[in-house]
Amino acid sequence: MSIKIYGKNPADEVVNSNKKIFKAYFMEQTNQDLLQLLKSKGIPCVVMNKQDFKKEFLGNHQGIVLDVEDYKTYQLKEFLDELDITKNPTVLVLDGITDPHNFGAIIRSAEAGGIAGIIIPKNRSATITGTVVKVSSGAIEYVKIVEVTNLRNTLNTLKENGFWTIGTDMDAKKHYTEIDITTPLAIVIGSEGKGMSKLIKDTVDYTVKIDMVGSVNSLNASVSAGIIIFEILRKKM
Repeated sequence: MSIKIYGKNPADEVVNSNKKIFKAYFMEQTNQDLLQLLKSKGIPCVVMNKQDFKKEFLGNHQGIVLDVEDYKTYQLKEFLDELDITKNPTVLVLDGITDPHNFGAIIRSAEAGGIAGIIIPKNRSATITGTVVKVSSGAIEYVKIVEVTNLRNTLNTLKENGFWTIGTDMDAKKHYTEIDITTPLAIVIGSEGKGMSKLIKDTVDYTVKIDMVGSVNSLNASVSAGIIIFEILRKKM
């Protein structure tokens, strides 16, 4: 199986990684550096005129599309076996994030903020698509994505492995700046609009909130994730 990657930054990161590239598509008179590089690597390259390229590939492609091997996702046990718990890692758990733009933005913040991995459910969740890769701006090449069948069981397994599980909820009593970073952390980010499911809210060790003063009493899921990610990073640094 393969996936099509759109845009120059994601393409640059793919080229610099060990990911297999099956074919590259270029809009004429664009990205000449990448075109020559991929040709030198023996990768089939197709150069198309502007009209045909835009007809074939919709969206913000920046004149380059790569057909690459699917992104690897991890099983929970495999991920935990490779993780150094002694370094108090932080992982994100996404509870029903379905918007690929939010998923991609969360991946980008996670990579910049030193998150060890992102856990997503196999059902009712955004998956890795060209849009997700594009929005992540190449960061997905460096973030482990873990797919699980049951988030509640996953949180309990994380607890058994020394993690404190923390949910985000606007009615929480604790503030996000009160998160204790001296232990492995699993931060749950709820779905757009609905937040965490009741089952997950009942499973986490505690919840935290992000105070707001505006008229709209909610934040985009990727913004909430970014605020918490960089607060944890600030404390660690």
